Amino acid sequence: MEQNQASTAATMKDVAERAGVSTATVSRALMNPEKVSAVTRQKVEQAVIEVGYSPHALARNGKRSESRTILVIVPDICDPFFSEIIRGVEVTAAAEGYLVLIGDCAHQNQQEKSFLSLMLTRQIDGMVLLGSQVPFDTGVEEQRNLPPMVMANEFAPDLELPTVHIDNLTAAFEAVNHLWQLGHRRIACIAGPEEMPLSHYRLQGYIQALRRHGQEVEPRYIVRGDFTFEAGAAAFKRLMAQPQPPEALFCHNDIMALGAMSQAKSMGLRIPRDISLVGFDDIELSRYSDPPLTTVAQPRFALGREAMLLLLEQLQGKIVRNGSRLLEFELKLRGSTIHAS
Repeated sequence: MEQNQASTAATMKDVAERAGVSTATVSRALMNPEKVSAVTRQKVEQAVIEVGYSPHALARNGKRSESRTILVIVPDICDPFFSEIIRGVEVTAAAEGYLVLIGDCAHQNQQEKSFLSLMLTRQIDGMVLLGSQVPFDTGVEEQRNLPPMVMANEFAPDLELPTVHIDNLTAAFEAVNHLWQLGHRRIACIAGPEEMPLSHYRLQGYIQALRRHGQEVEPRYIVRGDFTFEAGAAAFKRLMAQPQPPEALFCHNDIMALGAMSQAKSMGLRIPRDISLVGFDDIELSRYSDPPLTTVAQPRFALGREAMLLLLEQLQGKIVRNGSRLLEFELKLRGSTIHAS
């Protein structure tokens, strides 16, 4: 029993210490055994057995596509925005005989070791990342030995990954420009988390739209939230407490827009008569809110499909260029916006 418990807890670091080598060398020995000497490989294999590290690491056929399994990392599995992206990945993967595992990154600290272990021990062939951060910390050597990765929805140039997304800056610009064309001048923004690249691009789109029309950007009209209903409601309450409350509102996602809509109703405000609202994403709930939400529609299924197709190309040995693949967006005009009176 004690031996089994130790085996479960064994890590790559344990293997490295037992073999007297670095974790990077362990990674190479497990993922690309032809890149290390026979002596080193034997030391690592013996250490794996002695510490009880994952038995899957002993597969030595030199091929990456043996598990026929893909890992999709989701920033928050509870966010309905990701459902259609995941479906796009799954349908495309299933057509080629791949199984898709879902990893929730919301509790990243607890999960990162499991994710990394899946990657390094070949239990998965590749990964689709739906957020802007790799959910584990690896050194340069380990990253070279990881299976292929593709990013969907976000764009983080520093990661140097093939990426599928929309032009968030232009989409936000068009959403705010729509509010301006309706005659609104005091336009506020409920922005997403500062650390997320897409929040940066959408905020820049908001700022550029105002500046295009010679409008001064008021910091007091910009409030950040964490993409939840509660954040939208709290931000709306804060904005409406201003001496001159906004007459229109651009939100970085539909969830916060719907939270703001709920808060507006609880405050006795009528949408869009008292304030116009624009969201971002076009989740299903946005079409059934009261009133239906004007929003930027992302091609969510296509984002997942195209990301999986890029990953399949890499798994088939094709060279895939890093950088952006832009998909089209559409501003859906519904009942939450109206001409200023």
